[in-house]
This record gives sequence, structure tokens and C-alpha cells, in this order.
Amino acid sequence: MQELSRKTKYFTDSVIRRMTRIAIDCGAINLAQGFPDFDPPKAMLDRLEQVAHEGPHQYPITMGAPNFRQALAKKCGRFMGRTLDPDTEMVVTIGSTEAMVDTIFALTNPGDKIVMFSPYFENYHAQALFADCTPIYVPLI
Repeated sequence: MQELSRKTKYFTDSVIRRMTRIAIDCGAINLAQGFPDFDPPKAMLDRLEQVAHEGPHQYPITMGAPNFRQALAKKCGRFMGRTLDPDTEMVVTIGSTEAMVDTIFALTNPGDKIVMFSPYFENYHAQALFADCTPIYVPLI
């Protein structure tokens, strides 16, 4: 079996995973991860039931569903005072983690240095290493 990449030696469990284990061990309330003890609002569940029967039932294209990008371009363009092209100036990501890694891969080259203000979101360290960049830590405290 092929060995894992040498990059993996720099990674540990996520802070959320560690805090969840500690909370379980101590019988504590876990504030590191969302485990709500209540149902979502009824209006949200009712709407979810409606849209579950509508289409499309597939992943959108990688840069985001066209109708969503069009609406986003219109709204952002209004605030920016200019017309934005939803096909060339808008990209929709699946959360901020994907947005950050996409940005790192788009704007850096192997060997570049990335300044990370500490404390930082743990994924930033991993993303910098996967991009073959060197993180430079700058404490905020």
C-alpha cells in the first residue's frame, strides 16, 4: 500500500473533534459543535417539505447555480454601483472554507509564504500546507 503524503504528519484532529470528545468525557454541554435539543421552526420545516418536491435534484455546476449567481450579481452590483457579469465575475462556494482554499490555490504558488494571524481557523494551516506554501504566524495578542 502506498504511504500517505508527508504533508499529513502536520495534521491533527480538529479542535471541534477534540472539544466534542472532552465534552462527552466530562458530561459537559458541547459548545464546539451544534447539537441542538430543539426542532427547527415549523415554517422552515413546512417550506423544506415543499421544495423537496421541486427540482432540480442534482448538484449545480461548480461555480454555483446560474439563477443564484444572477440574483447575487444583481444584488452585489447594486451595492457596488456597477453591473456584474454572473458568468465571469461571480463564483459561489460551498461555505467559507472552500472559498478560502480556492483563493489560496488561485493566488499562491508553491513556496510562497502566507501570513496567518493567530489565533486562526484551523483549516487555514492545512490549506496553506496543501498549497505547498509556508505559513507565517503573526500573533494578535
